[in-house]
Amino acid sequence: MKLENMTWKELLGTEHTIAERLFDGKTYPWEVLGGIGEFITTLGPLLPENEYRKLGKDIWIHKTARMAPGVAAAGPMIICAGAQVRQGAFLRGKVIIGERAVVGNSCELKNAVLFDEVQVPHFNYVGDSILGYKAHMGAGAVTSNVKSDKTLVKVHAEDGDVETGLKKFGAILGDCVEVGCNSVLNPGTVIGKNSNIYPLSSVRGCVPANSIYKDKDNIVTKEVREEEEPAGKGGLKVVK
Repeated sequence: MKLENMTWKELLGTEHTIAERLFDGKTYPWEVLGGIGEFITTLGPLLPENEYRKLGKDIWIHKTARMAPGVAAAGPMIICAGAQVRQGAFLRGKVIIGERAVVGNSCELKNAVLFDEVQVPHFNYVGDSILGYKAHMGAGAVTSNVKSDKTLVKVHAEDGDVETGLKKFGAILGDCVEVGCNSVLNPGTVIGKNSNIYPLSSVRGCVPANSIYKDKDNIVTKEVREEEEPAGKGGLKVVK
């Protein structure tokens, strides 16, 4: 994937998040990671009091969100309408959970934005990451957000490495990305819209939009079947 395809406008439909303004003035989605906490503490007091209840100093939870017993939560944080947070989830702060999103049992989140309808439903770790609209992480899939040598994270674009200046940076998942069970997204991973990651994958670098990642040497383009035309004479359907 080339750097020009990694802008937030290429990866994310920001109309599907309460954090849309977080991306103002930014080019690449990882540029917002350092500002999530401040954005929440600025936006939270402006949320309608008849829709959100405030807990503690800086946690805002929509009244239609469902919080299971046993959730541990620290602010700043916003949980939007219709979201579900299930038993044993650990929300460590600087977290935005979008409308109708699902955070499942024993999941851990920190410094992350989950767009509307994201699902991280079973045993997932999401840190220093952005998950686009309807992105889904299978059971046990995690983001790895710090390099083993503790050096700053680079994004490995097709046209050269990009210095992010970040020590902690997990992954950017474009809209409608599917990550298979027990996969690891290594620091600085960027996955384009509508792509699928095979289970048990270790992903390092960037995956183009509309792709299937089988392994680092086997990334194929999805075959997109165009909409069928109405049946013609003899009941034959013509596929473009």
